[in-house]
Amino acid sequence: MGRSATRPSAAGRSLRLLTDRDRDEALALCERDAVANVFVSSRIRASGLEPTRLGGQIWGHPGEGELTALCYSGANLVPVSADAESVAAFASRARMQGRRCSSVVGPADAVGRLWSLLAPAWGRPRDVRPVQPVLAVSGPARVEPDPEVRAVRPSELDLILPSCIAMFTEEVGVSPIGVDGGAAYRARMADLISGGRSFARIENGRVLFKAEIGAVSPYATQVQGVWVPPEERGRGLATHGMAAVVREALKMAPVVSLYVNDYNAPARAAYGRAGFTQVGTFMSVLF
Repeated sequence: MGRSATRPSAAGRSLRLLTDRDRDEALALCERDAVANVFVSSRIRASGLEPTRLGGQIWGHPGEGELTALCYSGANLVPVSADAESVAAFASRARMQGRRCSSVVGPADAVGRLWSLLAPAWGRPRDVRPVQPVLAVSGPARVEPDPEVRAVRPSELDLILPSCIAMFTEEVGVSPIGVDGGAAYRARMADLISGGRSFARIENGRVLFKAEIGAVSPYATQVQGVWVPPEERGRGLATHGMAAVVREALKMAPVVSLYVNDYNAPARAAYGRAGFTQVGTFMSVLF
């Protein structure tokens, strides 16, 4: 299998920049833990590994021989199957290029080690969330799906977008409306809607529940953006809404997953009632 050239530095000699020639090997590595790595797997399947199409890079470890770990470096920095040696190499490359991501996210052990090496160079983050349970379900939800939850129509983008912005701002702590006036975020939501991966309960022009299937591989999906207006919470909309999303997501892959902040007790309870159980732990560092 062909290899791309590496940079002439210590980090460069221990890593290689992956290209489409590495696609099968990279996907095989992701699929060793299809739930934990569904985001990276989904990005590779959708865009390939060429940086211009991917909108980032994927670094492979080691620089020569069989691939044992990789790291997605784009809007997020996401390690895959990373042990102490590969984490050190990823941290060295990330320090060398400087921080370009808005978060470091992934399996808690790897992200914890990675952040311990990056923190002296990257400075104080906006937030660190060290315990984020990864939850999954592989069959129908334990409760009846909300019959009013359906796929969002492309014509409803402007209707759903304020709820998406409210969810993002509440969850992440900053607005997704950046220097581009929100064009990139709007385009991302339009893409999910056109792909049949945005779901909502809409009554009289109001969004009462919404969620997206943000990542899809043949083996797992990852749900994101679950939101109910604050004044409507406590009515079971999230539990039954998630049951409806699970029903749709199981048409795409055999496992439905998501990750949640450990301190978000209402959300964890709703997911538990819908049949989700913990299968791992993520950690996020937000900038």
